[in-house]
Parts: sequence; C-alpha cells; structure tokens
Amino acid sequence: MSYASLRDCVDDLERTGQLRRLDVEVDAHLEAAEIQRRVFRARGPAVYFARVKGCRFPMISNLFGTMERARFIFRDSLDKVRRLIELRADPAAAWKRPLRYAGVPFTLLRTRPRRVAGGPVFAGQVEVGELPQLQCWPDDGGAFITLPQVYSEDPERPGPAHSNLGMYRIQLSGGQYQPNHEVGLHYQIHRGIGVHHAAAIRRGEILRVNVYVGGPPAMTLAAVMPLPEGVSELGFAGALGGRRVRLAEQKGWPLPVHADADFCLLAEVDPEVRKPEGPFGDHLGYYSLAHDFPVLRVRRIYHRAEAIWPFTVVGRPPQEDSVLGSLIHEITSPLISSVLPGVHAVHAVDAAGVHPLLLAMGSERYVPFEERQEPQELLTQANAILGQGQLSLAKYLFMAAFDDDPRLDVHDVSAFLQHVLARVDWRRDLHFQTQTTIDTLDYSGTGLNRGSKLVLAAVGRPRRTLPTALPPGLRLPDGFADARVCLPGAIAVRAPASGSEGLAKDFAAFCAAFRADDPLCAFPLVVLVDDSEFCGRSLENFLWVTFSRSNPATDVGGIEAATVHKHWGCRGSLVIDARRKPHHAPLLVEDPQVTARVDGMFAIGGPLAGLE
Repeated sequence: MSYASLRDCVDDLERTGQLRRLDVEVDAHLEAAEIQRRVFRARGPAVYFARVKGCRFPMISNLFGTMERARFIFRDSLDKVRRLIELRADPAAAWKRPLRYAGVPFTLLRTRPRRVAGGPVFAGQVEVGELPQLQCWPDDGGAFITLPQVYSEDPERPGPAHSNLGMYRIQLSGGQYQPNHEVGLHYQIHRGIGVHHAAAIRRGEILRVNVYVGGPPAMTLAAVMPLPEGVSELGFAGALGGRRVRLAEQKGWPLPVHADADFCLLAEVDPEVRKPEGPFGDHLGYYSLAHDFPVLRVRRIYHRAEAIWPFTVVGRPPQEDSVLGSLIHEITSPLISSVLPGVHAVHAVDAAGVHPLLLAMGSERYVPFEERQEPQELLTQANAILGQGQLSLAKYLFMAAFDDDPRLDVHDVSAFLQHVLARVDWRRDLHFQTQTTIDTLDYSGTGLNRGSKLVLAAVGRPRRTLPTALPPGLRLPDGFADARVCLPGAIAVRAPASGSEGLAKDFAAFCAAFRADDPLCAFPLVVLVDDSEFCGRSLENFLWVTFSRSNPATDVGGIEAATVHKHWGCRGSLVIDARRKPHHAPLLVEDPQVTARVDGMFAIGGPLAGLE
C-alpha cells in the first residue's frame, strides 16, 4: 500500500488486526525494549505504546516483526521493485518479456524526489530531552534512536542526486554530550556517510546532517539497503513506497527536509570534535564499547502534529533487523550474478551475527573439460565477494561449487557446512587475509575495525563421511572435557578458562596433543568453547559461539599443522578457539527487576496477555 505517513501504516495495521495498542504507561528506559523482544520472539503484532512515561509522544515497535507483515506493508510495490531490479541485472529481459516489465517506466518516475513547499514535519519544534529516551539494555551509555534515517550530501557535489541515507545510530543522552545541544553519531566502517564526512574534513568544512525518524516505512527500509555507491536511497524509497519522496526547503539550512517524516533533527558535524559514544547493546549479542565518534550539534528539531516515534531493539539474533535482512535479500537476490560474475548465491548468516559468517556458491568455469579437484575460480569469486561493500566485513567465507550439487541451498546452513566439511582439504583449502578490516561492532579482532578473514573453499567429490557420534576411543587432554557433536563433522569441546597467555598455551597444547590418525580427526572441525553443552544445544548456538568469538588469524589452528610456501594448513582437524577472551565485549543480559515488571504485563489479565 502507498502510505503517505507512518500514521497511515499504523492505522492500516490496526484495521487488519496486526497491531496491539498498549494504553498503560510504559517506561522507555528498558521496559519498552523488554516488551519488544518478547513480542518479536512470539511472532506477535506491532505494538503501539500510547502512554510513554515522561514523554508526550507515542512509540511503536515491531512494525517489521515478521516477514508476512513486512510483505504486507509493501504489498503493492514489492513486485514492481523486483522487476526494476531484474532489469538492472538483465536489461535485455524487457525485450524478452515486455508485458512483465510494462509498468517499469511508472516505477522509475517515482524514484525522482519531489520538491514541495513546507510539509507536515514542520508542525512543531522540541528539544532533545523531550524526545522518547529509549534505552534497550542496562549498560547502554544512554538513550538512543534505533531507527534513524541519517541524510547527508556530498560536499563536493551537493544535492539529492549525490546524497546518502543510512541507518547510523544516534545517542541522545549520557556520556559527555551537552544536554539538548549535542548528540552522538556512530557510523561503522564501509558506510556511505564516511565518504561525505571525509570530503568535509578534506575541505575543512562542517558537514550538515538531517536525522529523520518515522515517515513512510519505505524510508526505513531504504536507509538499511546495501545499495551501490551512486544509487539513490531516496529513489529506492520512492519506488518501494509507491510515491515520490517529498523534499522541502528550509530557510537558512542547505539540506532538504523529508516533508513526511515524523521527526527531523537538523544538525552539524564539526570536523575537529569527537566524543565517546556508547556502550550500546548491539546485533552480535554483545555491547559495542565506548569509543570516540563524531558529535552532532543539534540546531533544530521539527515534528508532525501527531508524531509517532518508531523504534526497534537489537541484540543476539534473531531480532527485528533479521526480518529486514531477509526482506533485503528477497528484493536484491537477482543482482548477485550481475554484480559478482559466476556467483550464484550469497548468504550472510544471521544466527552468527551476519558479518562474521558468509556462505556462497559459485561456478568453476576455468577448465570445464577437467574434473574439478581443487578450487580455482571459486577463489577469484571469494576475493570479489570480500571486495564488495558490506560483504567485505565478513570474517569467515565458506565457498562451495554450484556444479557439485545444484540443489544445495545457502540458506540451509547445516547442509551447506556439511557439504564443505565433507570435501575440504585443510592442507590446501584455507586462505587467510591478515591485518585487515572487520565489522566495527566485532570485538573478536585485534582492535577497533581490525582483524582477519578466512576463506574456506572446497570442490569435487566428498573426501570423507562425516561422523554423527563421538568415537568410542576418543581421549581428550587434561583440562578439556565434555565433547558434544554440534552437527555431522563438527564437535565442541569444553576448554579451560584462563587469561590471555593461558588461553594461547591451552590452545597450542590441545592441537599438539593429537595426530592426524587420532579418532578425534574423524571430525574435520573441532571448536573449543566455554560451555559445550550450550554450544551443542542448537545449531544457532553453535554458529553464534563459533563465529562471533573467534578471529581467524589468532584463533584458528590445526592438528599436524605446517606452512608450505607461506601457505598454512593442517593434516588433521581444523581447531577454532571460540572461548571468550579478556578483550571481548560483555554479553547482553536483561535487568531482572524490569523482567519481573514486564512479566506482569504478559500474565493472564495483563495488557499484553496472550502475546507470548
């Protein structure tokens, strides 16, 4: 449906029974987030918080809480946008199937922003302290905007044609910010706003920024779309929203304002000022810690007459952002083979925290007349994947050959990992990149944005049968115990917990305790963990622990390892040390008092009864 505002969407969801109105007072400090996490886990409706403690603005969460509701919100435009993307991937398709693409010109017209005089967003003004002060986790550094749409323009080429709309978190309170005058801006590595910020610093200029909150839901999705540089998020929002994005001029301010937003913060980034931002409970399931980031000096805040404050909560996957990721994949999947020749599919594994683990399938086309015995073109494709936008933040990339099993699905993570583990040769098929960049929010590396990557590529026929049970003769070194099968071919072993130096010694001692013909090595992958029972309880636990708590260059070892011509490999099992290290970020834990209060809301007779 073509929504003109967030209010239109809220009313539509309420009419169709997909929204629960909560009329009791709710505290934006921890309570609202606790409610959202539970409702999301229960695949519940959107929740409208009519009374927010100490704030005159209502809030809404879980708009995109299920794929069914996300598709419903964009039900009139999803197919149109897919057809537009299909043509971008294969322009000749318009001649082959003209009727299918007959409506594309009308969709293209909606990608052009429309200039207007004024708009609903200018109805009133507030200060930062009057906005909902949402805090999601107990040790967050303050209140945050969790669904911001941050708009900036290239200082060297001003105008919407060279703009960026991104979802970069905004810290509203806490830390060293001047109340009502400063807020924090956190953007991660490989984000579009960084190009604009760098240009402003180079020119010695202040970077102006608009922060939109709310408005038609298409703007929210556009802000998280991994679009190529030069492709307008505003244009995508127009196509997906079924109407052109309306931009209004504001006297004395160089940037256009989204006329239909619920809120708009006009702010400036001083090139010489940075202050600590964070901590913040993030999507890997840990806190991202306080670091110096740019500061926004807030000049004005506008809002609609009946403004609604949308929010989400991030934490260990799955959360609502997992649904947005799935929707993005559904929309953009036709582009994969055109952007990355030879690549059939790429999947960022949500359960592992998205960026820590990628699975991909490609075609081996270099020597089609020979039987494939080792990866060749797959390695070229792996380098292309790791050089592509946010895919470049991956730590582990598992590559499989499409022709080995065309039925293999990158979204069936267990089957995909088993396919690779059955074929991989650890002496040859491990390819490291060291001293490189990783996700800003990933603390498993050697510093902020610093870590390593590992490509694991396998082709050909299976080399081994993967065991599904522990061998009767399995022995473990002193201090190691409780081996658990996590999936065929992979086990978790409980290892000692100690300081950094002890961890390294234990890791080396474990690898040195075995030979390649030991029964343990029937399992090609061994993971050392703090709690093997937890790790073996579910595939999701195994993925999260293994790939969010390890840095390939420092935490990958092997049995009977050797380096030949600067290439590292091992004859026996690959061993990953996925224990928590002293430099890792803290885990996210809920406040027990808040949990007890929210329990009452979900109990029989409570305002949210029946939603868990």
